[in-house]
Amino acid sequence: MPQLSMHSPIGDLTLTEEDGAIVALDWGWGRDQDETPLLRQTCDRLDAYFDGAADDFADLPLAPYGTPYRQAVWQALRAIPLGETRTYRDLALQVGGSPRSIGQANGANPIPILIPCHRVVSTQGLGGYSGDGGLADKIYLLELERAPIPALADAHA
Repeated sequence: MPQLSMHSPIGDLTLTEEDGAIVALDWGWGRDQDETPLLRQTCDRLDAYFDGAADDFADLPLAPYGTPYRQAVWQALRAIPLGETRTYRDLALQVGGSPRSIGQANGANPIPILIPCHRVVSTQGLGGYSGDGGLADKIYLLELERAPIPALADAHA
């Protein structure tokens, strides 16, 4: 699978493509670098995003691997508008399941940022984030998008 890495304000990121779709975004520099038009375009758009350009990445072809439930959660995440947040509870009411199962699906999201799990917060505070920098990355991304940032409190709700 082709991979392309990039530097970002929250650390090095590596994108992976399979069959014409992005299947992963990982923290760290990938061992193999194999640029494709889609990977180059996505890296360029991420660079612009980190420079402050508004981009919801909605038109990018994404194909995350996951259970049907996780797929439904990730689809709901992609519908959260740039600059807005939803709670784990909001998504549980929308998709089904519990706030905890929404959090578990978020934690398993293989394409963070492009599938914006950082836009999901707890009813009691910020919630968690599985990025390499943890909550600092989540706060950075929310600030970049000018989204409301709840007070730091409990890590899950």
